[in-house]
Amino acid sequence: MKPDILVICGPTASGKTALAAELALRLGGEVVSADSMQVYRRMDIGTAKPTAEEMRGVPHHMLDVADPSENYSVARYVADAVPIVDGILARGRLPIVAGGTGLYIDNLIAGRRFAPFRPDSGLREQLQGRVRAEGLPALRAELERVDPEAAGRIHPNDEKRTLRALEVYLSTGETISQHDRDSRALPNRYTPLTIALNFQERPRLWERIDRRVDEMMARGLEGEVEALLAAGVPRDCTAMQAIGYKEIAAALSEGRPAREGAEEVKLRSRQYAKRQLTWFRRNSQAYWLNWEKIPDLAAAADFSTQLVRDSGLQ
Repeated sequence: MKPDILVICGPTASGKTALAAELALRLGGEVVSADSMQVYRRMDIGTAKPTAEEMRGVPHHMLDVADPSENYSVARYVADAVPIVDGILARGRLPIVAGGTGLYIDNLIAGRRFAPFRPDSGLREQLQGRVRAEGLPALRAELERVDPEAAGRIHPNDEKRTLRALEVYLSTGETISQHDRDSRALPNRYTPLTIALNFQERPRLWERIDRRVDEMMARGLEGEVEALLAAGVPRDCTAMQAIGYKEIAAALSEGRPAREGAEEVKLRSRQYAKRQLTWFRRNSQAYWLNWEKIPDLAAAADFSTQLVRDSGLQ
């Protein structure tokens, strides 16, 4: 099928933001961020959120849509992003989905239907209370009775996924296993043309990551973390588990220099980049652009523009 959206993906610090903005200018597009941490407000430096200068006047969506104290999810991302992508298409413009969170990208392409969940229902709190009173094994036994397939797939110590599976069954009468099968059977909502970025030599990517962390520290990452903590954002919330925030917050709480936390950020970022590459390499349809020493934005934009036109996307 002819593609209808462009996806720019790759590991952290591989140049996605710059290429997406350049292609949006050339092709009449708008950028839809697919970054699980750039959704949070007041988390700009550590998430490498694009600045106004880097956006270059191009509309960017799915940035600053949640408070750091919220537990944002892939289900909420899809629910929020699908109307945006549909709106861009309706305006006759090109949606450019750009980011490094493969789970968000894949589920957006699928337009996946998630099991309904009402956060105000109180069911989650009831289940958590039962865990405290009865212990997780008791709820695991209940899950094994109603959805043995999910119980076999979920680790016995994974409280979050165990409670989610029970929550789906108790609120809908349908097991999460059946819901997932039905959802996967549906055709994808969008057909992507995917361009993935990387470096020919792994040390080049490591250098880029290290330099980016140094730049974050110079721009005030330590102060950004301090401001979030001072505002009452819990250290154990999802947003503060992001690479860059967790390590700096730990260093500060332990009385260590933030610079020590920054070295940990570099290590964790390299480990994350490996996981990102593993995820994106599963896509046999992706076109890979492998930089040499430094990204050649002009050459990449020329190649990508031609690829878009050859594919019939424009």
